[in-house]
Amino acid sequence: MIRIEPRTAPSRAITLGLPVFSALVALGLAAIPLIFAGANIAVAYSEMFRGVFGSVFAFTEMLTRATPLIFTGLAAALAFRARLWNIGAEGQLYLGAMAAVAVGAGLFDWPAVVLIPTIIVCGCAAGAAGMVASTTLKTRFGADEVVTTLLFNFIILILLQYMLEGPLQDPMGLGWPQSAPILDQGMLPQLIDRMRVHAGLIIALICAAVAQFMLVYTVWGFKLRAVGENAAAARHAGINVNRTMMSVAIVSGGLAGMAGVSEVIGLKGYLTADLSPGFGYTGIVVAMLAGLSPVGVVISALFIASVFVGADSMSRAMGVSSYLADLVVAMSLLCVLIGGFFARFKVTRIHAAKGKSA
Repeated sequence: MIRIEPRTAPSRAITLGLPVFSALVALGLAAIPLIFAGANIAVAYSEMFRGVFGSVFAFTEMLTRATPLIFTGLAAALAFRARLWNIGAEGQLYLGAMAAVAVGAGLFDWPAVVLIPTIIVCGCAAGAAGMVASTTLKTRFGADEVVTTLLFNFIILILLQYMLEGPLQDPMGLGWPQSAPILDQGMLPQLIDRMRVHAGLIIALICAAVAQFMLVYTVWGFKLRAVGENAAAARHAGINVNRTMMSVAIVSGGLAGMAGVSEVIGLKGYLTADLSPGFGYTGIVVAMLAGLSPVGVVISALFIASVFVGADSMSRAMGVSSYLADLVVAMSLLCVLIGGFFARFKVTRIHAAKGKSA
């Protein structure tokens, strides 16, 4: 017989090493379908590595892909720390993107120093509003936020289609469902000439640093962690649990909205229905792989972005399906969940006592 017992506390080595080990195991398991596809494993992973670090362009493409993942990863990590399960970052991302277009495509013809902050604030507010709606349903009526945030994603996508074929549609777009372009002064500056990496990356890194500081060194962070550990105990200690959850919802939704803003005013310059290839959902994997640590989110987002960009390069070079990236990401999450279980619990074997004969 076996018995599952909780560990006293996982060591720091286990906590830090688990994500790295999970990523390595996922890459190892991904070799199995590569073998069945007839690919040379060494060459395949070499092409993947070259596709990320083989040139300045490749490296900046990885940073560009990582930027929205940092925002959505932070959105999920902070919410999950408070046991507020935000599965709606994808929809909140599009709310932020729609707000960015509504403000930045000609509503205000202001200079960049005023227009860009205005777009960012409006985009974050729109994303926050999406999460606040679900959190209000949870705190007032006891609705499950997993269900409401997930369903809001589909509602927002329908709203997006309506807006792109109606109020936000580009009048010069010949009927194509896309928004009017952002004004030139509303676009974020590029970090490197002729490369797509933009100042949204700097904003994402600043957000991660601020989130880490707030989580560890402020009263707000203490309340967030207390509610996440035990909401009943936190309430007994005098913490307003509903107010704390609402504040976390505002921050989480705002970060997800910022992901949409950065993609619109930093990269695309306009909004289409395929702006996000699933950044909101991938942000959950980023957060889990990071152990819900804001600093870890940056590292995790860089890894996930490297997998996606490297897999695309490997696919072009070797004719292997680029869906391998999705496989690695999914297996990374699975390995983290399994590893996290064994980090919190230990399995012991119980020897049954032998009965004495009369």
